[in-house]
Amino acid sequence: MNEIFASAMLTVVLLTLLSGGVWVGLTLAGVAWFGLEFFTARQAGEAMAMTIWSSASSWTLTALPLFVWMGEILYRTNLSESMFRGLAPWVNALPGRLLHTNVIGCTIFASVSGSSAATCATVGKMNIPELKKRGYSEAQIIGSLGGPATLGLLIPPSIILIVYGVSAELSISKLFMAGVFPGLLLAGLFSGWIMLWSLLHPEQVPKAEVTLSFSEKLREARHLIPVVLLILSVIASIYTGIATATEAASVGVVGALVLSAWQKALTWESFKASLMGATRLYCMIALILAGASFMTLAMGYIGLPRQMAEFVGSLGLSPAMLIIVLGLFYIAVGCFLDGISTIVLTLSVVLPIVQAAGIDPLWFGIFLVITVETAQITPPVGFNLFVLQSMTGKQITYIARVCAPYFALMMLALTLLWFFPAIVTMLPSKM
Repeated sequence: MNEIFASAMLTVVLLTLLSGGVWVGLTLAGVAWFGLEFFTARQAGEAMAMTIWSSASSWTLTALPLFVWMGEILYRTNLSESMFRGLAPWVNALPGRLLHTNVIGCTIFASVSGSSAATCATVGKMNIPELKKRGYSEAQIIGSLGGPATLGLLIPPSIILIVYGVSAELSISKLFMAGVFPGLLLAGLFSGWIMLWSLLHPEQVPKAEVTLSFSEKLREARHLIPVVLLILSVIASIYTGIATATEAASVGVVGALVLSAWQKALTWESFKASLMGATRLYCMIALILAGASFMTLAMGYIGLPRQMAEFVGSLGLSPAMLIIVLGLFYIAVGCFLDGISTIVLTLSVVLPIVQAAGIDPLWFGIFLVITVETAQITPPVGFNLFVLQSMTGKQITYIARVCAPYFALMMLALTLLWFFPAIVTMLPSKM
């Protein structure tokens, strides 16, 4: 009974602070302080100092600001223009033609960014004007960008996978490898939908402007070589065991600096802008993680995770039913909180339940990230919707509607992962 009263009070404090506009990290810390102060004998100040220091000094977490910086460096180069030039000749023969540049471009940039919003903004800045100029359907341009841009959360190096790995105490390198095949599966489903739509609406797909020979296509593809080499160097260094995720992040930063210098896009101003952009983003994430660590400690002292796990266990849910319930829960929560906040806010309670049900935490991490991806294109707090609104001027509801088919495809991907878990576990098992 005491735990029920404590959880009710903590929920009230949490919702009050969030509705008052308090930052998520400070909200989490405030709820944790309230819980320790009023429901335990532990000194809240001492616990907060020790927990925040230990969470902030994690060596594994060092990979996060480095990958963020790598994405910021490439964000300020002409990478997107190079991608469009290199990809366009190869997709002209596919149903849907240049719409596939959104999917492939997002897949490629996700591999060097790790951020969904950065992927959406970078690819969109180049592709939206180009595709509009060529007469493509505006609804399909926006939809084929908003959905695939969520791949920035899944394909390594993924910021949110690092956050999950640190919170769940799992290998970041194995999580990265676990996200490769599911990310490619989603990209394939997205392209498949574009082809199906174009076959049903051929009148809305402009004809190819020019047909290039194979040698001319190869010549245009040279624009993709630098970024592909950067992706391969980061992923291969992790998979082969040559480097940890943190060391691979350093490789990525150096490679991004070399690439931007080679493109003559590296100036003192762009260097400072990338460094400050990465610093601002990481400070926001670090504050959330620090608050989440403190809240996890507080909930452990109060006993809420244990009580919650025992309650769910008493319901007798099968693993499949548990996953369905958690999926619906995360989709609902994701409508109001960003992905990182959603994970760190709930993981201390959810992970013990998942482990008690015998579900692999590695597999669950990928399931969780894909579920959180859907929140990027669902109102009212869909980050990709905000990015697309700023670039197109369209209403959030319109953008959410044209992205709806990609939401359904993500649900299909989750179903496939449940029935074929090797899609997630095969690569990590061979490391």
